Amino acid sequence: MVALVADTHMPKGARVVPDRCLELLRKAELIVHAGDWWKLEVLEMLESIGPPVVGVHGNVDEPAVRRRLPERAEFALGEHVVGVIHDAGAKRGRLRRMRKAFPDASAVIFGHSHIPLLETDPDAGFTIFNPGSPTDRRRAPAPTMGTLDLGGGGRLRFAHVEV
Repeated sequence: MVALVADTHMPKGARVVPDRCLELLRKAELIVHAGDWWKLEVLEMLESIGPPVVGVHGNVDEPAVRRRLPERAEFALGEHVVGVIHDAGAKRGRLRRMRKAFPDASAVIFGHSHIPLLETDPDAGFTIFNPGSPTDRRRAPAPTMGTLDLGGGGRLRFAHVEV
């Protein structure tokens, strides 16, 4: 299982990563963070959990995070390439724009809005996924993260998890 998070914005106030989120991060084979960590210590905390971490920087990250992480990343899962970016832009045209930005990818994980989203273009076999935020839900009904597995036939299977 791949654990997916974004927009942790920590440390800030009393924010902490919820226990359920930490439990899933520890069980994961890979952790993916789609930006807006805020401070380098959040990256270091995720790295200390154990599974490898794939991450990108976001628009509010301190310079130390921006130096460590790229704006865009990709990783392989089975036969699939999965892209990672922080800001996928406006809702209108987002699916098409991400397909163009990551032409070899089967899916793109992004953050920025803090709003969980799963959108698929079945004709292109392409998916975009926003895990939401485990620490700063904003307009979302609950704090969330995501998981990614290979389902039957080697297909990507995304899910949102309330934490």
